[in-house]
Amino acid sequence: MLAEKLKDFEIILASQSPRRKELLAGLEIEFKTMSMEVDESFPYDMEVEEVAEYLSHKKAVAYQTFQTDRSLVITADTVVVVDDEILEKPSNESEAAEMLTKLSGRSHDVITGVTIKSKSKSKSFSVLTKVYFKQLTLEEIYHYVHHFKPFDKAGSYGIQEWIGFIGVEKIEGSYFNVMGLPVFEVNKVLMDWTKT
Repeated sequence: MLAEKLKDFEIILASQSPRRKELLAGLEIEFKTMSMEVDESFPYDMEVEEVAEYLSHKKAVAYQTFQTDRSLVITADTVVVVDDEILEKPSNESEAAEMLTKLSGRSHDVITGVTIKSKSKSKSFSVLTKVYFKQLTLEEIYHYVHHFKPFDKAGSYGIQEWIGFIGVEKIEGSYFNVMGLPVFEVNKVLMDWTKT
């Protein structure tokens, strides 16, 4: 089991996301959380598919001063991409409704980049999931934005909330990736980590 293999490590989830905390806890490993402000800018000419992994690595590097010889830091960043445009976190209800209108009636990509880093080595990867929304009505959009206030979510929605129940027709790929952490791949990398 993973918990047994990681017993000599101090696992740090460098995120304030309650969803990532819930998902990592599902792997039945002990970890603590830590969060700090990290500049989330990226090169303007970077391919959108590379941004999440780039930011996860950037976050991991920011935490290296806190690392000990036995600590393992896990960082992640999730982006929502439609028409080669990254939809970040909305700052108000109007922006949130505008983003959901862009996603309505079509598919978009959710990409989560993850970095797992010790003092001596680092592994970064990203996972893509395609999400298909039905045609949302304005009433549905405004109900969700007003009641759920998705201002901490890339693309203005959480698939595990009401909008996911009534709006998502299908997905291709990992559901947990859309929530913010591709736990299948995280588990695999951590299992492999203990072999080296």
